[in-house]
Amino acid sequence: MKTIMITGASSGIGRVTAEHFLDNGWRVGLIARRADALAEIDHANAVHLPCDVTDEAAVDGAFADFGHLGVLFNNAGMFGPQTTIDEIALSDWQQVIDVNLTGMFLCARAAFRQMRYQTPQGGRIINNGSISAYTPREGSICYTTAKHGVSGLTKTISLDGRAFNIACGQIDIGNARTEMVQNLEKARAAQGLDPLPTMAVEDVARSVYHMASLPAEANVQTMMVMATKMPHIGRG
Repeated sequence: MKTIMITGASSGIGRVTAEHFLDNGWRVGLIARRADALAEIDHANAVHLPCDVTDEAAVDGAFADFGHLGVLFNNAGMFGPQTTIDEIALSDWQQVIDVNLTGMFLCARAAFRQMRYQTPQGGRIINNGSISAYTPREGSICYTTAKHGVSGLTKTISLDGRAFNIACGQIDIGNARTEMVQNLEKARAAQGLDPLPTMAVEDVARSVYHMASLPAEANVQTMMVMATKMPHIGRG
């Protein structure tokens, strides 16, 4: 049976993606802080592994408990405060970096270690980046800086993983209709700004599934999937 671990699996992109893999017969390890929300994903092939991705011991324990690993979808993240740099508290900055970058590092490290030493050797790591890794939105300095770091993490793992049959790629998502995007929309509405173009979360899940299902000899290094009318391409 094919296997995947998904972080941030209790809601949003993580949850919809987990359900898509379960529907297609995969064994899915579910990582998130909220055990009660994970428990709502009721499936024979679902392995509930509640933990905080910023907790080194908890992350290592979750991956050890899951066992043989084919794919990691390194997805957990948060946006943080929406404002200019002079109004960002150090604690808010540290929280976003801890979840979006350090947490992703810890999960990638645990997955890499498992894939390197398991038999057969190898696997695939898919990091959730963002269009913000290329084109930031206003008031996103914590999130954008972290996502630029994710791009560096992805490229380095991709390079270092070659010797151990470990592929690594990144999916950069723009405006899937998640709770995080809905919160951004509320902030925009409060400022009198027009709604953003969005897309269904299921379209992201299908994209991740494509990346995860490739044979070992092929890898999607970067994939950008976004709402068609997002103001990403062209001048403002």
